[in-house]
Amino acid sequence: MNYEPVIGFETHVELASRSKVFSSTRAEFGGQPNEYVNPVCLGLPGTLPVLNRVSMEMSLKAALAMQCEIPEVTLFDRKHYYYPDLPKNYQISQEYQPLARHGRLNIVMPDGTEKTIGIHNIHLEEDAGKLIHEKRGGKWISLVDLNRAGTSLLEIVSEPDLRSREEAEIFMQTMRGLLRYLGVSDCKMQEGSLRFELNISMRPAGTTEYGTKVEVKNVGSIKAVLRALDYEMERQTEILEEGGRVIQETRLWDDDKGETRPMRVKEGAKDYRYFPEPDLPPVRLERDYIDRLRAELPELRDAKRKRYVEQYGLPEYDAGVLAADKHVADYFDECCQAHNAPKAFSNWIMTYLLAELKDEDSDINDLPVKPAHLAELVKLIDDKTINQNLAKKVFKEMMESGKTPGAIVKEQGLEVVSDAGAIEKFVDEVIAENPGPAEEYAGGKDKALNFLLGQVMRKSRGQADPGAVQEILNRKLRS
Repeated sequence: MNYEPVIGFETHVELASRSKVFSSTRAEFGGQPNEYVNPVCLGLPGTLPVLNRVSMEMSLKAALAMQCEIPEVTLFDRKHYYYPDLPKNYQISQEYQPLARHGRLNIVMPDGTEKTIGIHNIHLEEDAGKLIHEKRGGKWISLVDLNRAGTSLLEIVSEPDLRSREEAEIFMQTMRGLLRYLGVSDCKMQEGSLRFELNISMRPAGTTEYGTKVEVKNVGSIKAVLRALDYEMERQTEILEEGGRVIQETRLWDDDKGETRPMRVKEGAKDYRYFPEPDLPPVRLERDYIDRLRAELPELRDAKRKRYVEQYGLPEYDAGVLAADKHVADYFDECCQAHNAPKAFSNWIMTYLLAELKDEDSDINDLPVKPAHLAELVKLIDDKTINQNLAKKVFKEMMESGKTPGAIVKEQGLEVVSDAGAIEKFVDEVIAENPGPAEEYAGGKDKALNFLLGQVMRKSRGQADPGAVQEILNRKLRS
């Protein structure tokens, strides 16, 4: 029997607010252990939470961008569980009346087709601290760092609408791209500001009834999520094929061993003993306020992709690649503002710059070649100061040294040789040294041209104008 996966995600996003969600303590990555804490973070008696307005507005903008329904009133609840990195022994979250429901996120498949993934709900909560496990004196110990405790955490719960590994990967990339566009998070998975928790079940292909869901935690990158997904699809399929029953549970991903292992039996709402948070009043979301936030949304991926096609005449594929990531799109826009050559910039960004990004958390802004530098390089080509081959050499030096293309061209004397006399001298030498290919080209064999052209470019250290070289070869051998 063939089985298909049913996949959903719980996306956890640490918001980019400067302070924590219910206190004024700094919210940032790093710092000495337990440096960014206060009595609220520590759960000391007598402390009261105060809602961070910026965190709420960031959350609502994310919900609006995913076309969610926003209620008139949203409430906070207490979620009770004991863990060493949760000082109060409960988490302020939202269960019964979250800030958004019934949204959607459109993903674009490689063949250009679109698929809509439902968003079940979006809710705002506080993050827990961090446990660090170390071996000291031959014994394992656990240390608690509460710098992260109380950080604004947005949880986005998708519907189980994904049906393949490919769809799951595109969903995660699209979600991260949207959050970056909105500026609500830096989405650095290596720092824990974006975490995807996988929900996966298997069912016989062609059926509509859901199988038993397993949740996978402790996955620190998109690649790790996909590896965990592959493992769970294989594990659950094997259980079902042998006539067994998949247990609903939460499992941990062990990246070193490449496997999941049981963590705990999956809890339900009743296990967490939710009840309304008594220290926070209901939050009323007036329509004028929501409309203002909607008007503040930036130009998002789909609108930007459409503009690139209409304004710059880019192919749909190019526009899609450039618009997929906000930082890449901003880089492209800056290039176009500096010099009018959109297709050339698209080619350089997609072929050379994106190839320099080493992993999924890499950022184009971290590369030494800035938009103004790439614009200058393309302008040098357009002005015929250098040719395409020399430009590749200049680009490599730009990546290594961070120097401007103009400075590199001047230092290394890389200007294109366009003087007819100098080029003709190179051509005469090549014809004399290669009589066979010269006779073949003179006799009408066009394939010999590439060889002769290459020899001239070698002699000129790549600086001869290829068009001028071909013109002189034609005059000398075919006129």
